[in-house]
Amino acid sequence: MDLRYRNTESELMDNPNVTIDTLRLVFNDINKSNRFLGGNSITLGKVSELIKKFPKKKYTIVDMGCGDGETLRKLAIYFRKTTLDVVLIGLDLSDNALCIGQTLSVDFPEIKFLKQDILTLNPLNFKCDILLCTLTMHHFSNEQIPLFLSQFTKLAKIGVIINDLQRSALAYYLFKGFSTIFIKTKIAKHDGLISIKSGFKKQELISFSKTLPHAAHTINWKWAFRFVWVMQTARLSQSYE
Repeated sequence: MDLRYRNTESELMDNPNVTIDTLRLVFNDINKSNRFLGGNSITLGKVSELIKKFPKKKYTIVDMGCGDGETLRKLAIYFRKTTLDVVLIGLDLSDNALCIGQTLSVDFPEIKFLKQDILTLNPLNFKCDILLCTLTMHHFSNEQIPLFLSQFTKLAKIGVIINDLQRSALAYYLFKGFSTIFIKTKIAKHDGLISIKSGFKKQELISFSKTLPHAAHTINWKWAFRFVWVMQTARLSQSYE
């Protein structure tokens, strides 16, 4: 298997003809994998670091490519344990994903969902404090990614947190075994492997970061075969209210 270059094959769940019932089952499998492998805890940990570094009374956090809103619900539960106010916004282009997310989030009034192409947002009219991109960037081509990253940094007043997959043969074969036991849907089994092949090498992320010299970057490897990339767009000395 040649993993020198990122895969360009589309994932099955990106097909608009996938039914909402099937997509709901696929999200169940994805969320189960994230919980088991600690994916969401990585993102939550970095959010916690940023809000401690840049204290405010209220935060607006946007999840780009939010899917069924699992990450947003985890964040809502986290913020309910604090004295801070939070507005959580999920952006996605899938009507079915947004419908599932709204249904699962009826007990979370702090969460709202929007069908929105993030590239068409005007940074003058739409601002957030922290922008999240979890397991979404690998869906984009190398040519598209710089456009999204540039927009992320324009929208996020404090920082951007990207949590995505390492492209690794070991990760590929471990997931193959993991999915045999723990994943039920054929789509999630197939797409999980495609996602790993579409993931990143650290040097590729570093190359992308060099196109954004106005932000401070940290890129770290995390178990299980993840990279967490934090782009700090605010300076400690500047006003970001």
